[in-house]
Formats: sequence, structure tokens, C-alpha cells
Amino acid sequence: MGGGCRGLVGLGVSQGRAAGPVIRLADPPELPAPRTVTDPGAEAATVAKALEAVAAELNRRALAAGGEAAEILEALAMIAEDPVLLEEAERLTAGGADAAHALDAAFSGHREALAQLGGYLAERAADLDDLKHRAVASALGLPMPGLPSPGHPYVLVATDLSPADTAGLGGDVLALVTERGGPTSHTAILARARGLPAVVACAGVTGLADGTVIGVDGGTGEIAIGLSERETAEVARTEAARRARLRTSRGPGRTADGHAVKLLLNIGSAEDLAPHDPEPASGGTSAEQTGGAEAGVGGTGAEGVGLFRTEFLFLDRRQPPSFEEQVTAYAEVFGRAEHVIVRTLDAGTDKPLPFLGLPQEQNPALGVRGLRVDRLLPEVLDTQLDAIAEAARRAGAEPWVMAPMVTTVGEASDFARRARAKGIAHVGVMVEVPAAALRAGRLLQEVDFLSIGTNDLAQYTFAADRQHSALADLLDPRQPALLELIALCAEAGRQAGKPVGVCGEAAGDPLLAPLLVGLGVTSLSMAAVCVPAVREALAGLTLDECRERARAALE
Repeated sequence: MGGGCRGLVGLGVSQGRAAGPVIRLADPPELPAPRTVTDPGAEAATVAKALEAVAAELNRRALAAGGEAAEILEALAMIAEDPVLLEEAERLTAGGADAAHALDAAFSGHREALAQLGGYLAERAADLDDLKHRAVASALGLPMPGLPSPGHPYVLVATDLSPADTAGLGGDVLALVTERGGPTSHTAILARARGLPAVVACAGVTGLADGTVIGVDGGTGEIAIGLSERETAEVARTEAARRARLRTSRGPGRTADGHAVKLLLNIGSAEDLAPHDPEPASGGTSAEQTGGAEAGVGGTGAEGVGLFRTEFLFLDRRQPPSFEEQVTAYAEVFGRAEHVIVRTLDAGTDKPLPFLGLPQEQNPALGVRGLRVDRLLPEVLDTQLDAIAEAARRAGAEPWVMAPMVTTVGEASDFARRARAKGIAHVGVMVEVPAAALRAGRLLQEVDFLSIGTNDLAQYTFAADRQHSALADLLDPRQPALLELIALCAEAGRQAGKPVGVCGEAAGDPLLAPLLVGLGVTSLSMAAVCVPAVREALAGLTLDECRERARAALE
């Protein structure tokens, strides 16, 4: 891109190309010098009002955003509404701190505690920074930090982006480039969901001056600096042609020689299955982003749902959703798609849900999470399986159901026994830890299918935190060790005559999809916006060519 231009390189996390002037995200408000407090009660009231304002703003954005962005924003609003956070800030005001400094200290204390825990909770620590800045601004009577609005299209550059900022991106943002972040960060996930070119872990990008014209390749991670008008126009032309080509994409997933590969969707609720009209990204239309309104689930041409994340039904609850609430939510999804793979609740000490009441752990990424919650609270899984079975009965559906974070054959056998006892015929497990991949053949003697979660499998294989930008290269799904584990699972599936899919972020990457198919994977599940590009990538190669690419990658 721009052959004569100097450039930077990061990790490409969302396909597409764009070019335009840089606008850097504004710095958060500066904390003024502490004030002498004469009325601690008034300061405590300001603290409460600031937290309420932050929660209200995030909930307002959630209503406007919809889909996965809404779920993330609602989870952030829950943090702002946490009574423990309010109590700590009020305690500080009672000790003489003004509202702004009390909020800063309370959030900082929570952040430090989460950062030390690592894993998913370390990611939540970064989210706390954004919430802190918003609350402090409110307490100081300043506008909450937000995205720039220069009045023209631009490439947004930032040290990092909060989920709230990423979810609120307008149509004037051509692409995202951040200095931190990883392939499974919220920035990456939401950028892919919008079809917005994005590069993360790009060292030095925040040193670019506002107005510098750059080219962004969200596939390769390359950043070209100082593009000419002619080069900028060429990037726009080729990207428009790519999107137009994807808009004509039709039919099921298959290679050039007719080898079938199911293309499925990752969803959080029935709302994600309705054809939607998001604000265009990179100057494209919503049809360009979604692959048009062709037949198929959610208007994408997908052949079903490969990952129904049921935990989003539980996110904002102090009490678990009732049996009937779960039945209604599941039945609505079953009524909109013929093939649905349901993942049972994926939560735990790394993804805390208030109603679970699980104790804190020193290393929650290696603790009670996923199916392991059943060791302490078996009634949660029993109720969910009952609700899934009843929803299937009401909808006249035959859902497939899988458990997350399965590690041993014994866990798989027990889950399969319990699910089948409820009348669920198709039972599978997630492969997210190397132990499960190494025993894939034995797992498939107990269950009907496997679904590989590449995000966690990479994290556990390389002992690298998913959110650690300095280790982003280790989390690249092209790493041969990770591909070998996937190949083990696929071969076990071939020998057993049972399907093995991928539902991690790698499945939606058109550069990676052919490798996965070459390894023997039978289905790929992804964000709706990724389906047309993956379909096109597979259609351009024969199965033998996919296998050759896989062999080369393994070597």
C-alpha cells in the first residue's frame, strides 16, 4: 500500500483497507489539585450522581447500539452501578476527599486488584480506566470523554479504545489503529462485527500527528504513512470493489471443487439473527457489510448458528433469569434458525456474574470457569438444560448443545449423560485447553461433536494473556503449535465420522479460513459481517490447495 511510503506494522484484526487523515483520541480529563472539603455529604452525593450519570449514558448507548455492542455496554454499566464501588468512594469522601479524587482512588483500587488477577479480569481492568475518566469528568462538571467529530472521514488512532468508544463509532471513522490491544480484545471483536478495518498492537502509531494521511490494511496489519491523493483514491477504489464483490456473494460455504464447509454465526440473542442496517463503515453500505439480503440466517447466507452465547441473558442479573425467561429467549432463537449450537453458561471467577457468588481467586483464568462452575452450583446447569429442552419442544427444534471449558473425558461424559437425560439429542463440548485437544479422540467417544474456541486455546497453549499487547504475536492463530492442536481435533473427528468446527475469532478471518478447512475442520462460525469474505476465500481455492496451505503453515 503506497509503495514509496514509510510505514508501521501491527496486528491486523479486521479485514479491509482504508486511507485518510489521522485523528488521535483526546486525552482524558486531568485531575485537578485536591480541594479542601467542608461538606463530605455533598461530595458523597456528587459521587453517587456521577456514577449514576455514567451508567445512564452507557445504557443509553446500549439501547442505540443493539447486538453484541449493547451487551458489552450493559456489562460496563453494571460496573458503574456496583454498590461496592460506590461504598468505597463514599468512604473516601467521609475521610476528607473531594468527589473527583474519591472516584479516582476507588476506581484505581479496583483496577489494581483486577490487573493482578490476570486473564479476563485484567481486560476488565482496562475498562475501569474508561469508566473512571467518565465519572471524574461528570464530578468535575465536564463533558464525558468521547470520540472526535472533525466533520470529515478520518482514521481513529489511540493508545487503546474502550468498549464504550468502539461501540459508539460513527460512519465518519474509516479505520481503527491502536498501540495496545490484541486479537481478542473488545476493539478487535467490535471492529470485525462492524466490518471496520482495524490494526492493534501497532507500536509508535500514537506518535503520528493529527492530519497525517495513512493507509490501513486490516488484514496484514500494515500502516502506510504519507499517502498521496492518488494513492488514497486507489485504496478507496479497490476497497469499494472488494465490498461490491462481497455483496454478490451467495450460496453455502464450499471450496472451488465443491467441498462443503458450513458457515455459521456467533450470536448472543435472537436480535442478532434479524437482518440489520448498521451505520456504514469505511464509506460502504450496510449491504456491503452484511453480504446483502440474500437468503440465510440474519440475511448473511449463513447456514445456522455455530455459537449461541447464552451468558448474555445472565449478564445484568443479581438473580439468575427464571426458567420461563430462559425458555422464551432460547425458543425465540430456535424459531429463527434451523440449526443452532447452544453454549451453556460460560462464566466463572474470570467472568464474574453477581448471582453466582463465587469466591475470588488468585488466578481466575486457571480457576472455576465454564463447566467448572457446575462443581459448586450444579443447579445452574440443570435449570439451563431443562430450559433448553423445553424451548426446543415448544419451537419444534433439535438444537445442538455444548459445554465450555471441558478438560477431561470424565467431564465430557458427565455433561453428555445429563444433557441426554433431559432429551437433548446432539451433545458436544468446546475445545479450549490443550488437554482437551490432546484427548479429542476419546472425547468424541462420549459426545457428538467438537467446537474449537481458538481464542482461549491460543491463550492456554502459549501461556500468554489474551489482552497482553506485547504478546500479541504468540496469540496469532497461525502459530504452528495451535494449528497442530486443531489438526488433532479435526483428524479425530474424521476418524469418528463426527463434525469438528471452529467458533473462535480465527474462523472469521478469510486468510485463515482456508487453513482451517485444509486441517479438516467441517464448519466455521463467525460474526455475520465476516461470512461473505470467508465464503469468497473458500470458493477461490480447491480442497487440495487448502490442504497445501495448511501443510505449509504447520511447517
